Amino acid sequence: MEQEQELLVVGRVVGVQGLKGELRINPMSDFPERFTRPGRRWLQRRGEPPQPLELLTGRQLPGRELYVVRFEGVADRSAAEALVGRDLLVPAADRPKLAKGEFHLLDLVGLEVRLEDDGAMIGRVSDLIHAGNDLLEVELSEGGRRLLIPFVEAIVPRVELAEGWLSLTPPPGLLDLAEG
Repeated sequence: MEQEQELLVVGRVVGVQGLKGELRINPMSDFPERFTRPGRRWLQRRGEPPQPLELLTGRQLPGRELYVVRFEGVADRSAAEALVGRDLLVPAADRPKLAKGEFHLLDLVGLEVRLEDDGAMIGRVSDLIHAGNDLLEVELSEGGRRLLIPFVEAIVPRVELAEGWLSLTPPPGLLDLAEG
């Protein structure tokens, strides 16, 4: 059964392009073939089951991180507008193989967040936001507040996927943002 296979979110439909049904996709994946290679994809609105579609074409907008795609059966602007806000998904089994020490960014969701200096657990990664630079959304253990952490090596020096945690060396004031 197609719909029972595990699917991964790799992008979000953020707008339409032109009048012929093309869609703008904000990628959440570093693998461009997910947006350019024809084949089966799924679109999903939050809280609803994923719907299969065939990707016909895709291209990256020059100088931008956005992709423009065309799906079979989406032939005009109105049909495209109805899909804005949906997530783009691919089968988890299609994940590209990685070299030792590399990881898929989506694997960070759910990891414990520990302070590098003393190992204290301060929360968990609850989401990943791709906005030019990747941001980790961390739900703090105390108070349940959420904090956005830039995912750069200077602030997140270690990721231990197998052990289920990553370390944080926050710059002065970063953790104070969650207190306000």
